Amino acid sequence: MKSILTFFAGIFCMLLPLAAQTLDEQLQTIYTQYNLAGMSVAVIKDKQVVFSKGYGWANIAGNIAASDSTVYRIASVSKMVTAIGFMQLYQQGLVDLDQNIGQILGFPVTNPYFPAQNITPRMLLSHTSSLTDGAAYDNFLTATYNQTPPPPVYQLLTDTGAYYQTSLFLNKQPGTWFQYANINYGIIGTLIEKLSGQRFDQYMQQHVLEPLGINTGYNVYNLPDAGKLAVLYRKQSGNWVPQADNYNGTLPPEPDMSGYVIGSNGLRYAPQGGLRISAPDMAKINILLLNNGSYNGAALLTEASAQLMKTVQWTYNGTNGNNYYNLFNSWGLGLQRTTNTANADIVCPDVPMWGHAGEAYGLVSDSFFSDEEQTGIVFITNGCGIGYTTPANSAFYEVEAAVFNAVCTQLPFLEAEPPVGILPPHNYPPEPGEDLAVITLNGGWQITNNMAQVVPAQLMAINGSTAGHFSFAPGLTHLVDNRNLAKGIYLLQWKTAGKTRSIKVVKF
Repeated sequence: MKSILTFFAGIFCMLLPLAAQTLDEQLQTIYTQYNLAGMSVAVIKDKQVVFSKGYGWANIAGNIAASDSTVYRIASVSKMVTAIGFMQLYQQGLVDLDQNIGQILGFPVTNPYFPAQNITPRMLLSHTSSLTDGAAYDNFLTATYNQTPPPPVYQLLTDTGAYYQTSLFLNKQPGTWFQYANINYGIIGTLIEKLSGQRFDQYMQQHVLEPLGINTGYNVYNLPDAGKLAVLYRKQSGNWVPQADNYNGTLPPEPDMSGYVIGSNGLRYAPQGGLRISAPDMAKINILLLNNGSYNGAALLTEASAQLMKTVQWTYNGTNGNNYYNLFNSWGLGLQRTTNTANADIVCPDVPMWGHAGEAYGLVSDSFFSDEEQTGIVFITNGCGIGYTTPANSAFYEVEAAVFNAVCTQLPFLEAEPPVGILPPHNYPPEPGEDLAVITLNGGWQITNNMAQVVPAQLMAINGSTAGHFSFAPGLTHLVDNRNLAKGIYLLQWKTAGKTRSIKVVKF
């Protein structure tokens, strides 16, 4: 017996304008609505990039449009890449995650409030070292960038150093308290130099970036194409004012570093925030971690090392750290873990994710991925003309939340090949254990319920709005009339055994 399920044409007339809005169109709207200087977005599905595009301007004065090849100084997202470099040295047996960092640096590093407690690489990578940013760090960083060669890091970390202040440390026992701090990764960069015998930027280029086919890096002076480098902006008195990377297409010569001693100050090339990279290249980093250490035949990490990065080291319990207004609630090694706390750290609803966020010089960036869904998002903007504001329903900025919502809504409809659009008819024969089998017909969809119970389902338009609700009786074949729908892609979703399932269906 067959039952005919019909839709009301008037309802679909209201849904069609929404259903026609693609991810590209939604992102264009976001770019305009938030008055962004420029932005680039890359999306991963099934461990491959299925969308990548730029909007607006990489360089306003130079009239250079943002594209998927635009290179940005990606700020703190750099830390997750720096952590990969360190974990390579860990898996080679050159360092233990729980050893005293003073043994590697060659001088003691101790919290003056807890002088007997070791500070370890694990603590640095997870921001539980008790080190904190402040005047001492800022002064040292300024000297690091302006002096050639830069001052050695022991001048900051030892109590006899010229830049040392006790305020560099919290009165918290190392390993027990989370405090996000850039200084942690400045030290990680110095440890990489000590352990590898290479300058930080050169080590990362040779061992992490080049194997992934990424020809940018932490040394701005070595970029192959300065014309692709985005200028970072803030809008002041109605004008876009450059804040960083305003090189007008020509990079100055690199300062003379011949007097630099490798391992003395890894902060010089900003392991904490100085990586220049494009959105699709950053997506390669996400895919590398989705693949537990390998990308396109290049094995950068062992599976054990990659899994260790994605192992929780700290979780907020209300009294054990500074969670930055609910943005940071859980942390691995170099990676933030989203906990999907309501009105807080949600990227895609009900989807746990790993990754990192960044902000500096007017830029905001995000790079997150889900092992469970094999998906990922990279979002970068080089300036927001209306200013960054945090909404009531998210710890991320409003523009970040808008991009996340657009991408997460559209993810089920994105494909690598062919591109998003009207597809030829697809048949979905039942696989062993498949709940529903769907055959696409010219006038509808033939749906067979292979389950022994009623299966409620809903049809989703391409923008995520609900286009219909159904109830499929057990063991029967149903014909769903789609003649009043616009041509395009839809998603039939249902839930069995507590898990949401879906099948893509096509109106052609």
